[in-house]
Amino acid sequence: MNRRQFVLLTTFFSGISAVNNAAAQFNLGKALDAGKTLVESETLNDDDLRRYFDQMAADSDRRNRVAGSGDPYGQRLAKLTSGLEKHDGLALNYKVYLTPEINAFAMANGTIRVYSGLMDKFTDDEIRYVIGHEIGHVKSGHTKARIQTAMRTSALKSAASSAGGKTAALAESQLGELFSQVITAQHSQANERQADDYALGFMKKKKYPAVACVDALEKLDALGGGSASWLSTHPSPKERAKRLKAMV
Repeated sequence: MNRRQFVLLTTFFSGISAVNNAAAQFNLGKALDAGKTLVESETLNDDDLRRYFDQMAADSDRRNRVAGSGDPYGQRLAKLTSGLEKHDGLALNYKVYLTPEINAFAMANGTIRVYSGLMDKFTDDEIRYVIGHEIGHVKSGHTKARIQTAMRTSALKSAASSAGGKTAALAESQLGELFSQVITAQHSQANERQADDYALGFMKKKKYPAVACVDALEKLDALGGGSASWLSTHPSPKERAKRLKAMV
């Protein structure tokens, strides 16, 4: 091998080494970044999570028609939730969305929203069951667990970064994605049983007729699909009604 061939061969292998080193550094960088965002999502404290939910709740309220204090729906819900602004160690806030959909949801920051379509179909005691059920989701930390998962497994994990000790503001597109993953995704059967058990205890403690839990679920089952969007997030009302009937 002459000197020119030796130089060319050395350059060739050096090039391969440089490429491999760059690839290794790139992959290591990605791994470190992924690990960093995973740690960030796992170490979000309750104040961080509350701020994210506050942003989500404010965005949802802007997107919907909210019943005012002079609206019959708003007045009815205010009457049904009187004294429940503080309950079981939770600070709760309630509003009605003026929409024909039959739905309700809760967030880990104490946000509870009830749709006027549901109020049209339900008696006062059946609405009390729904409220108790949604409080159960808050108390059991179901949406808190969901937001941590969303921060870990989606593009939203980048939003978990904090600047100057303050939780990062979420963009409008991120709020929509987070709402979809945390609020409008279907609850598991285990979560539903836990929230139903809480609602049953809530009704008994408040001396409301516990059978209203069963009545509400049977009514939801009879309504079926259509505008009953609560069914898409709170599954199997028939089985749940049967289970609660035995407990009542």
